[in-house]
Amino acid sequence: MTTTRRFRPYLPVAAGVLLCTATIMAADRKVRIIQTNSAGDNVHVIDPVTNKVVGVINGIEVSHGAAVAPDGTRIYISNEADSTLDFVDGKSLKVVKKVPLSGHPNNIAVAKDGKHVYVGIIQSPGGVDVIDTVGMTNVKTLPTKGTIHNAYVTPDGNYIVAGSIAGKTINVFDEKTGASAWVLDMDLGIRPMAFAANPDGSTKWIFVQLTDFNGFAVVDFATHKEVQRIKNPDLPPGKATVPEGSDPSHGMAVTADGKTLVVCSRLNNYLYSYSLPDLKLQGSAELTGKGAGWVTLTPDGKTAYVANPVTNDVSVVDVRTMKEVTKIPVGFVPKRNTTGYLQ
Repeated sequence: MTTTRRFRPYLPVAAGVLLCTATIMAADRKVRIIQTNSAGDNVHVIDPVTNKVVGVINGIEVSHGAAVAPDGTRIYISNEADSTLDFVDGKSLKVVKKVPLSGHPNNIAVAKDGKHVYVGIIQSPGGVDVIDTVGMTNVKTLPTKGTIHNAYVTPDGNYIVAGSIAGKTINVFDEKTGASAWVLDMDLGIRPMAFAANPDGSTKWIFVQLTDFNGFAVVDFATHKEVQRIKNPDLPPGKATVPEGSDPSHGMAVTADGKTLVVCSRLNNYLYSYSLPDLKLQGSAELTGKGAGWVTLTPDGKTAYVANPVTNDVSVVDVRTMKEVTKIPVGFVPKRNTTGYLQ
């Protein structure tokens, strides 16, 4: 009893110290853009404050997808050369573990709680590999209708969404159980996706880019049906298309406030912005880098980073004005990028 009484007065102090420590750790984390280079052997880390490369991850040949752990301690990269998911230390930027996958990988997503990474498997028969980030092991493969190009976790963390080019399907799984929730067959191959939320945070729409289509479809998450298809604008007279790079429209993202959807057009060499929820075109940024293969946003939604696989750089676009403000040289054929907080 004496011992218990002696330590009770210190409990509020200890709690205060822990809270203070957690606050300091959060404040110390810095926003970073992670840019993979699909024809090189490195990954670039960009500081969005200075728009400079501040770090390089070496030793990952043909990197594809990237994701950052919620606590900022790790970066995850899908490695096409080795068919592995590579664990990278968030501070040293050194590869610390390579987890073998069930087949050749494409893009990845991390669970909201950070416990799993979901890897799209493009090699037949396809599927989504589930990687335990604590044990650093491949625990199972979720079967899909068609091989998988891109895997996502919905913003509310409740579902895994995987798109198949060959299968022309959207495969949706319950994140907690891994059970199939629904599958939607479409008329064209499934390319990148993005998500709009309802007021309660649940998923309202999936925005879906499609093979050989310069625009995107809108899929209602509740009814599992396509409700709209939007074509990106035609090029102004005198402007030429860009014939090289990714699909005609490849890469999009929704701002954190849920008010704007930005959409890449490789064909037009523009980044477009559409207002939400009415999906009206509100801005167009002509890019001087070429290829427009993917886009990620800063957490405040003010700045977009467009990967240009043809010119080996990243275009930085002010979302409010839809103007390209600078370009950042990176590696060979940059494609996927993502935003995260690193310690």
